[in-house]
Amino acid sequence: MIKIAPSILAADPLNLERDARRMMDAGCDWLHVDVMDAHFVHNLAFSPDTVRRLEEITTVPLDVHLMMNHPERYLDVFLDAGADRITIHAEVSGSLQAMLDKIHRRGAKAGLALKPGTGISAVEPFLDETDLVLTMTVEPGFGGQKLNESVLGKIAALRKIGYQGEIEADGGVKEHNLQSLIDQGLSVAVMGTALFRSDDPKAMMARLHAMG
Repeated sequence: MIKIAPSILAADPLNLERDARRMMDAGCDWLHVDVMDAHFVHNLAFSPDTVRRLEEITTVPLDVHLMMNHPERYLDVFLDAGADRITIHAEVSGSLQAMLDKIHRRGAKAGLALKPGTGISAVEPFLDETDLVLTMTVEPGFGGQKLNESVLGKIAALRKIGYQGEIEADGGVKEHNLQSLIDQGLSVAVMGTALFRSDDPKAMMARLHAMG
């Protein structure tokens, strides 16, 4: 069954707890937390304190996506805050292997993310140590963008070379296009505005889970 990870970037910032609980009550599998440093992407969002407060109320894993130039400086603080999974970008400088190892030593799952223009060759050397590959289906940084369908081939290519871990898509994922992603091998869908603006997220979540 496809896992659904609502992105709290789409929540009401004045009612973050309310909206997170609404997603959990609707049956989400993970909560996705985009952390942005205003350097790697042109936006600024969320801190370890946000993760810490979410960890106090959550009943599902916290899926933390670090869109940062120097994620190695912040791994411990986000792990201490309660991140169950941390995904770093394959495009950053520094030792990806060392960062993946550190996340695993701390008992969390480790992921690598790819911008739309980055090929899977950037993560291939690390796939045996990577629990999750996040394929960005929009340019990272802002919500509400349209899904880049060219990324579907990237998901299929990861499965073709035998990758058995989670493959996640983030950006423009909607109810009408999710099946096409599942058909290529997607296992986790990050969804923002589509879920948070739904009048009945529980019913929508049931429909999404029924797709695969």
